[in-house]
Amino acid sequence: MMHPLVPAVLAMAATVLASNILVQFLLGEWLTWGALTYPFAFLITDITNRVQGPGAARRVVIAGFVVGVLCSLTAAALGATTLRIAVASGTAFLLAQLLDVQVFDWLRRREWWQAPFLSSLAGSVLDTVLFFTIAFAAFLPADANTGWSNEAVALLGAGPSAPLWASLAVADWGVKLALALLALVPFRLIVRKILLPPA
Repeated sequence: MMHPLVPAVLAMAATVLASNILVQFLLGEWLTWGALTYPFAFLITDITNRVQGPGAARRVVIAGFVVGVLCSLTAAALGATTLRIAVASGTAFLLAQLLDVQVFDWLRRREWWQAPFLSSLAGSVLDTVLFFTIAFAAFLPADANTGWSNEAVALLGAGPSAPLWASLAVADWGVKLALALLALVPFRLIVRKILLPPA
């Protein structure tokens, strides 16, 4: 008999792997394709948390973190990323997902949508701030893969002047917010399917 966490671990591993691959391909001026896949990590964590509790959700997060670290080490060995970006990615993923688990658990007895949405929102803010600050902010030494990110441009092409990485962060967070809202539908359907006994 399959362990009940296997589907969640496999889904998290697939999401992290896909996101690590797709982050290399641009989607417009401010995003990569990875921005569309990564937010599903919050959905997986939240479903696991609702169905099996925060301990199980944390184990799924750790599995995703291990896959992410392996992806980052492979990418660094192939010259596709730097240690700075790899550290930013791993740190942001781990801390944001663990925050998501905790906030979800605090809110689990409220209206069905509040725990998944607000925990994803909190995790997304932390993830975005940590990743883009660690990976690109000028207070850390730049390298060949990050020096470009501090070029001053109009925020999202229309706002005040800011480092390019700030536009990338704002666009990325906007996608995470939109997908957190959209993920409420599959969250509700999947949790009902799992928790409600067959008629």
